[in-house]
Order: sequence, then C-alpha cells, then structure tokens
Amino acid sequence: MTVAEQRDLATTLGVDTPGDGAITWERLAGQIEARSDSTFASRGDAIRADLARRLDRELLEREREAIADEIGRLPTVRDAGVPDEPHGLYTAVAEPGWRLYDHLLEVGFFESLDENLPRFTAAHVETTARELILADPLSSALDDAGFDESEKTALLVDVTNNDERLARWVPSNQIPAGVEFETDTIPPLHQRAMGGALLWIQGLDRHLWQNEVLLTDEILDAAVRYVKAMLGGLFVSATAACDLAGEERVTDEQLTAAFTAGSAVQIVSQEELLHTVFYITDEMRAPSELR
Repeated sequence: MTVAEQRDLATTLGVDTPGDGAITWERLAGQIEARSDSTFASRGDAIRADLARRLDRELLEREREAIADEIGRLPTVRDAGVPDEPHGLYTAVAEPGWRLYDHLLEVGFFESLDENLPRFTAAHVETTARELILADPLSSALDDAGFDESEKTALLVDVTNNDERLARWVPSNQIPAGVEFETDTIPPLHQRAMGGALLWIQGLDRHLWQNEVLLTDEILDAAVRYVKAMLGGLFVSATAACDLAGEERVTDEQLTAAFTAGSAVQIVSQEELLHTVFYITDEMRAPSELR
C-alpha cells in the first residue's frame, strides 16, 4: 500500500490518519463505530434462508482449509520461480478453489447472491468495509490463513478505493437491454469474480513458462502477491459460506459484507494481475540477451 492509498482508506471511512501515517485493520477496528443497516441485515438474512440447507458443510470446511494451505504454500511457489511445465505450480494452487466453486455452482449459490446483493456503489462499498472491519471471526480467519496486518489492510484498500472500477461489474440480472451481446449467456457477477480469479491463477503456469525470458523478479513477486490477494478474497467468501452452512458466528450484516468484499477483492486483484504480470511491456521486461 502507498501512503496515498492508506489516506484514501481513512477518508472513506471517516477516521483520522494516525501520526505515523500507518493505517491497519486493527487500528481501524478501534475507531470504527458500528452502524445499524437494515438493508445489509435483510439481505444477509435472505441469503441465509435461501442457501443454508443446500450447502455441504463438510465439503466447505475441507476446501476452506485447503485454500488456507495453498496460501501458506505460496512462498515455496515463489522460490521455485518459473514453472517447469504449463500445468504445474499455480494449477495446484487453484485446485481447492475449483472444488469449492463447483459445489457453489451446483447449489445455485451465485444466482442467490445476484438476486439478494445490490450492485457495487460507493455507499455499499463503504458499509461493506465497515462491517468487515468489525467482523472479528473474519479478521481472525485471515490471521489464521497467514495474512499479516499489512496484507489484511491491503484487502480493505482493494474494496474501499475501487468503487468506480467495481461499479463496472454489474449483476447479470441488471445488465441493461440493448447491449451488443447475449445477456442470457452472462454468468452471475459473483460467479464471474470467483471463476475469473481461478482461471487467472490457473493460467499463470503456461504464461510464465512461455515468457520466461521476459520475466523479472518484480513480475514474479507481483504474481504471488495478487494470487495471495485473490485467494484471500476466496477465503473470505468460503468462511462466510461455512457460516451459512451452520457455524453462524457472523451477523447477517457481516455475511452480506463478507460476500461483497470477497468478490470485490477477487475482481480488483485479477485485474491487477492482468496489468502487472500478463501484459509485459518493453519497460517491464527483462533485458534481452541478444541486444
């Protein structure tokens, strides 16, 4: 995070920037006041009523832990550098996410979120961040998954500082008529977010393998950084899904925030991965040995 990004986060949430300029999730939790939001509560309640009986709690918990394991394995993936084959390191990282995705797809999870969650707006994003900060079970879950304070706060930045970018991602049932493509073939927004993130992660093996001569340490570092962020968003969504399936440790407001934030992080991070790892410009690339 840059100083400007931290300042923007504080401004969005209406809190003072500390003297040392460092904004963290923990500090924000001590300053943010809970705001009752009946809309967030009613949406969370509707999602809980719609999905609670459809979800396989054992599968969700197993794959959630597997995602956390893959997050913990990312330093080893980075140390390995460029994959030796087009289906290797990152393909394995994405596997538990795909198993989770397949189950959620089967039970109509993504359609339910499209029906019950609003589209991204500045107000919705701000309330999401506030609820997320105050959700101790979600904060603790990210701690357990290997996110330090800086990394957790960076996830908040992804949510709060990108409302205009997120607004371009429209629920499939709200796409206006008259667009140049068939709206019936567009998956629900949260399916696009999760499936897209997993496809980008899975595609890294081939991309890095094919472009080894162009890669720098900065590009490889960015790949791991944004993969961890995407897995963090996926982990937040998985944690909320586990709560739906029976844990019930978060409030209905926090449930709404968790699903919104989980998708927001996956959206922003996959777009950043595209521009910092997949689009390798002449300025970014490693120097050619032939020049």
